[in-house]
Amino acid sequence: MDPAARLRAHGLQVTAQRLAVLRSVARWPHCTADRVADDVRAEIGAISRQAVYDALRVLTEKGLIRRIQPAGSPGLYDPRVGDNHHHVICRTCGKTTDVDCITGEAPCATAVASDHRIDAAEILFWGTCPACLAAASGSRT
Repeated sequence: MDPAARLRAHGLQVTAQRLAVLRSVARWPHCTADRVADDVRAEIGAISRQAVYDALRVLTEKGLIRRIQPAGSPGLYDPRVGDNHHHVICRTCGKTTDVDCITGEAPCATAVASDHRIDAAEILFWGTCPACLAAASGSRT
């Protein structure tokens, strides 16, 4: 579905700013708000940082994009929504990658001894990506 139709389907007015933000998050999965702001400015010209933050907030609230918040890092915006996936983050370079859930259905993990009805789980894996592993092993030779 094209971005304008997606906005309309979620009850949102189609604006140049929202379209540009949606396109930016699709181009740069797991990007920061600052990256989105720079990308949107390059595409449509002047836009305030606050307008970008407002668009990201609305698009997240409506379920058009997803916001993840790794510990010690700024929020990251993900275009992949509507499925049960997680993320792995490289401790060296910070690259964030999607990881499919092996159970396929939400929630894929349950909390022990909780009186809540759990309907989702967000899991962040931390490690070292293949490129950083290769660079580290290459520097030791």
